Amino acid sequence: MISVEKYEGLTARIAILNEEIKRQDVEFYLFVPGELDFSKNVLSEDDFYNTVLSNTRTYFTSQYHLPLVHSRLASRDKLPSDKYRVSLSLYAYQYSLSLEKTTHRFFDSLKDLEEEDAVEQLEVITDMAVEILRRLRRYKPKDDSLIKYFNNIDNYLSWLTEQRFLSLVAHMPRSAAFKPIREQLIKFCESEAAYRLAQNYNSLKAQNDPTRMVNKMRLARRLIEYPVTIRQNDVVLGQTLNKIAKGTATGLVMIFVTIAIIRMRSFLGEITLSFVLAMAGLYALREIFKDDLRDVLWRWIRKGRPKWRKLFTDPTSGQRIGNQLEWLDYIPFDKIPDDVRKVRRGKLRQREESVVRIKMVTQMSTTKFLSGYDMTREVWRVDFRPFSRLMARGKQRFYTLNEGKVTQESIDKRHQFNLISKQKNQDGSMTLQRWKITVNRSKVVDVEEVFG
Repeated sequence: MISVEKYEGLTARIAILNEEIKRQDVEFYLFVPGELDFSKNVLSEDDFYNTVLSNTRTYFTSQYHLPLVHSRLASRDKLPSDKYRVSLSLYAYQYSLSLEKTTHRFFDSLKDLEEEDAVEQLEVITDMAVEILRRLRRYKPKDDSLIKYFNNIDNYLSWLTEQRFLSLVAHMPRSAAFKPIREQLIKFCESEAAYRLAQNYNSLKAQNDPTRMVNKMRLARRLIEYPVTIRQNDVVLGQTLNKIAKGTATGLVMIFVTIAIIRMRSFLGEITLSFVLAMAGLYALREIFKDDLRDVLWRWIRKGRPKWRKLFTDPTSGQRIGNQLEWLDYIPFDKIPDDVRKVRRGKLRQREESVVRIKMVTQMSTTKFLSGYDMTREVWRVDFRPFSRLMARGKQRFYTLNEGKVTQESIDKRHQFNLISKQKNQDGSMTLQRWKITVNRSKVVDVEEVFG
């Protein structure tokens, strides 16, 4: 399962759910608009990988009741503290993701919803959040070593829920239909603020300083993610092959230079000015062609081979639980697979676009996963800032005629990227998905999945 959504600013987020399988093959094809004149000369493959892409991987579970079961066991002193912490962190992490995603989607779809449907969605969001927090607080541990950890998570989830609900209140329409749900959300936020005050979760300085409070909660979020985030060690492949390519290129060039020197010595005789100038010319040619020959050999040796490997380690046990091989290259239009080209459509525009292919082959040892968890969630962040620098500045004027009067608007220039995923299923079949990513110079404007 793959999903794509806009994130912060010029960033889009790709989420890949590894569902109880040991091996997963995924390819992504990013189609860059031709008007940006983007190529490997602008950003090399290695620079693209290191500046545009970043990723994290966490444990994930569809058994949402599991952390609550662990909470009950912990309250009865029947669960080790490390397992309880990981379980509670995963529960808080998944709740935070769900709440953020749900509110973002509500904002995006608000203009297309009828008032009754919008109010109904808000009621569902509110009821679910209230119920989740209620269940969490029902099983408060008794062990002193766990209560501090529980308080940190409870404090963060209370604050996050309040912030997301206040953002809903700030952006919802002011019509009478939304008045009851607005009052309900405000009442809930007031109760959560009073709850944190009663529990003495935050100091008076933090309560009176928004910057300090936000920084504290950002740290709390990192503490929540830490036990469930799988450690990964990035390894650049081909270092030995690169040295072989350099040595081979140098050796071939030196063979040519040596033969040329012997021929010149027999032709020119003793060391003269002509001989010295010829030698200087040979060594100049050597320096010119050595690097070119090395690059040609390196591209030939590296073609089709993975360029990076990620080694995954369980954060709790320290055991190796899997690895991932990764490829990244710029490919011409003629090399795009037929099924991907069919999904992309728009042949004329497609021929003008630059295409970046990213491939990942993941192998995981699910038997070494943390007990109770059988899948992981990988998140790739795509930073569009290198592309935004290639976008033209300024706005376009748009004129309309309304009752005999001409009005004008400033329209920002936008560019549409296409992202296609190709995922191999267990039965050998392929699942292809396509998204349109609209970007301007300052942000990712919209992400839309294209069906059919």
